[in-house]
Amino acid sequence: MMLLVAASAIAVTMALALARALAGPSVFDRVLAVNMFGTKTVLLLAVVSFIMERPDFVDLSLTYALINFIGVIAVLELSSARREQRKGNQPGQGLPK
Repeated sequence: MMLLVAASAIAVTMALALARALAGPSVFDRVLAVNMFGTKTVLLLAVVSFIMERPDFVDLSLTYALINFIGVIAVLELSSARREQRKGNQPGQGLPK
């Protein structure tokens, strides 16, 4: 019973993170919300693994955590590169030094 309450609370925080990802005013707010959603997914997989007594789900959750981490780093690098490109290509600025 207690694990079902924990799983429900995790699902609610996942819904809130998804709402924040859709509404976030900046790219970094959205990335942070998606990262939180991924972290809660890993936690939910671990709780479900314990409820169903299936330890192989823990391996899946760890794999998902690694993919989530690498994905967030990749999105932040892409966002940072685009921001630097926009700074350098502003009209009237000339060539960057």
